[in-house]
Amino acid sequence: MAKSVIVTGASQGIGACIAKKLAEDGYNVAVNCYPSENDRANAEKVAEECRAFGVEAEVFEADVSKYDQCENMVKAVKEKFGTIDALVNNAGITKDGLLARMSEEQYDTVIAVNQKSVFNMTKHVCAVMMKQKYGAIVNMASVAGLYGNPGQMNYSASKAAIIGMTMTAAKEYGSRNIRVNAVAPGLIKTPMTDVLTDEQKNKIFGQIALKRFGEVSEIASTVSFLLSDGAAYITGQTIEISGGLSM
Repeated sequence: MAKSVIVTGASQGIGACIAKKLAEDGYNVAVNCYPSENDRANAEKVAEECRAFGVEAEVFEADVSKYDQCENMVKAVKEKFGTIDALVNNAGITKDGLLARMSEEQYDTVIAVNQKSVFNMTKHVCAVMMKQKYGAIVNMASVAGLYGNPGQMNYSASKAAIIGMTMTAAKEYGSRNIRVNAVAPGLIKTPMTDVLTDEQKNKIFGQIALKRFGEVSEIASTVSFLLSDGAAYITGQTIEISGGLSM
């Protein structure tokens, strides 16, 4: 029986790329999206691209900041695919602003979507994985969680928390043969970076050893490795994917 994976926030961007990479690896893919018409439409396209690799793929709507919606989604995925062998906690948002002007709503919303979702999904999925005595989880952190970033108190807090949660879950579930790791992307090429001027890009590249932005495919490849049998003795780690930003 083919392995299955849930990828949260998989309707676009890094999540979509991860979903398609794992489909290429042979996973049946549960493509999670936010319950909205637009997000659903995007997720259906991702699922269709996943099926092109000869695997099963289905869209599962859930607001992963909501505990009960995560519980229901995990039950539905287990019923559909029979197992849940892997989980990628990718869902995330930003509501940037300097701390002096950041509202409580901006802070709470980002914490709920980015951090609480990891608690929700990990708790429910690990209940399935413990019965299987096998599983692998990758959480999406960020260099903002390692080093902080002006204007991102909420986002940095959520990503730093995810790193701590990753290590804790790895220690709690290691004896059940469940591995938990995180990746911390740096500056990744997106439509937002495409609009930067050469002067702006050169200023940013001055901080990056490899002098370029990362590609979403490079994030997906690292996640693929961490979920694979080749990473069977790796757990509780946060892999920075930043082109040497921290050096």
